[in-house]
Amino acid sequence: MTTSTATATGIPAARPYESYVYAYPHKTAYRPLPERPVLRELWAAERKDALSLYLHIPFCEVRCGFCNLFTRIGAPEELTTRYLDALDRQAVAVRDALGDGEPVRFAAAAFGGGTPTFLTAGELERLCDIAEKRMGADLRAVPLSVETSPSTATADRLAVLADRGTTRISIGVQSFVDAEAKAAVRPQRRAEVEGALGRIRDARIPVLNIDLIYGIDGQTERTWLTSLDAALAWRPEELYLYPLYVRPLTGLHRLGAGVTGPEAEALEQAAWDEQRLRLYAVGRDHLLAHGYEQVSMRMFRRADAPRESADGPEDYACQTDGMIGLGCGARSYTSALHYSFDYAVDMREIRSIIDSFTATQDFSRAEVGRYVDEEEARRRHLLQSVLQAAGLPVADYRARFGTDPWADFPAELAEFAARGWLDEGAPEGLLRLSPLGLAHSDALGPALFSPGVRAAMAAYERK
Repeated sequence: MTTSTATATGIPAARPYESYVYAYPHKTAYRPLPERPVLRELWAAERKDALSLYLHIPFCEVRCGFCNLFTRIGAPEELTTRYLDALDRQAVAVRDALGDGEPVRFAAAAFGGGTPTFLTAGELERLCDIAEKRMGADLRAVPLSVETSPSTATADRLAVLADRGTTRISIGVQSFVDAEAKAAVRPQRRAEVEGALGRIRDARIPVLNIDLIYGIDGQTERTWLTSLDAALAWRPEELYLYPLYVRPLTGLHRLGAGVTGPEAEALEQAAWDEQRLRLYAVGRDHLLAHGYEQVSMRMFRRADAPRESADGPEDYACQTDGMIGLGCGARSYTSALHYSFDYAVDMREIRSIIDSFTATQDFSRAEVGRYVDEEEARRRHLLQSVLQAAGLPVADYRARFGTDPWADFPAELAEFAARGWLDEGAPEGLLRLSPLGLAHSDALGPALFSPGVRAAMAAYERK
């Protein structure tokens, strides 16, 4: 897909869908770290009393046409065993790096991917053991979120997750309309989806989240409402509504748009943007009318949902640091460095990275990442706060940085205000997006990227 021109501040001139900002800086701005810093030194001065723990499982039974996540199809030759062995070694090394000089406590945990429930019930037990016995996380005492899919949400797997303390299960459905699932290169049938949802409810995990996608080829307001109503029939505590993106190296990108020439592509892009904006508004209004509150552009929470829901992840937006990621697709955040392993979308490259991970014996150093200075920390805090419907309490920003966001980002915030993206009626001291601003979150977020991060992302060689 093409990208739009931008103003001097970096704000897109027209496109409402630049990119989904779920973390900053993006992994395409990461680079190999020549000095390979020692984890023990990285974490020595960090607070460790409220860490987040994320375990990444890079396996799926199929790869959807829109997916650019770090995951591979299948796991031949006992690969899951070798992967869990490596994850165990990594957990031992990371827990050692955290030290025992002060209490180490995990306040939240999540299993993502890929599809964590690609693992068997026995392998999920082992995954929980790694989190608990190696890292020291008390999974039954903290919010634990786990991702699943219709074909892998089996009764035995869900029983393990429920028994080990899972408070939230998130299932990617995307569409309840079979023809739309096929158009998104997602081989599933509605009957399979409904069966999985029934098993999840039977498992009595407190919070059910259902992911849906709008902007699929052939999707109309009527079919979009069909999917929304099918999801609402299960009274999920949370719903995520995602705009479809066609990203490089994904299945949909390889299929092509079917048009040639810049003018034809621009016309098609404009029509698609209009479709997605229209369907977003339909979905938002429909959920608000059915007793849901909007948490972000994507996330909606049932107003009467149990409080476990409020303790779960909110669009992956954590303004502070202290994330421990285990697995070859996971990130870790300290106050000065965000680090991970190599990143790829192409299946051959992903397989190579996973093979390298499973062969690794020494996990005591950071390999790939990006340093985060004070200016970037300010951007991250502003970006990930303002993209939440609740907005940014200016006092919180001032307490952390000693300055005011309007003083630090005058051009960006002035342009947001000029476009009607800021809520002029927000209480004093609260920087909050208007409904129009929330609808344009995927333009507003990238506009806050620093020139350095944008340059690094532009220079990234896709693989």
